[in-house]
Amino acid sequence: QLQASGGGLVQARGSLRLSCAASGSIFKINDMRWYRQAPGKQRDLVATITRNGPTDYADSVKGRFTISRDNAKNTVTLQMNNLKPEDTAVYYCNADINSRSGYSRNYWGQGTQVTVSS
Repeated sequence: QLQASGGGLVQARGSLRLSCAASGSIFKINDMRWYRQAPGKQRDLVATITRNGPTDYADSVKGRFTISRDNAKNTVTLQMNNLKPEDTAVYYCNADINSRSGYSRNYWGQGTQVTVSS
């Protein structure tokens, strides 16, 4: 249901753009989020965007990351600028989706690796 892309290897202070597309029998997508999980650490919430646009960010990425979405295309994007080695992690997209059959469920994407070298 969620397919993430855009990870890779980048030098510190560089930029990457992650994308995530939802597919299937979708009626409406509510909140969309990006999480990340570094090796040996818990999965942390990075950014959230509601259906109508308000956003929220973890303190560690404020001013550097921007989350956006396209409701017509069922996509969410995470623009990451001024990357730091501590941003290295597997990034996961997450969304609350209402299906056409009336079910509401939370979905996870498969994860995409972001590695920032110093």
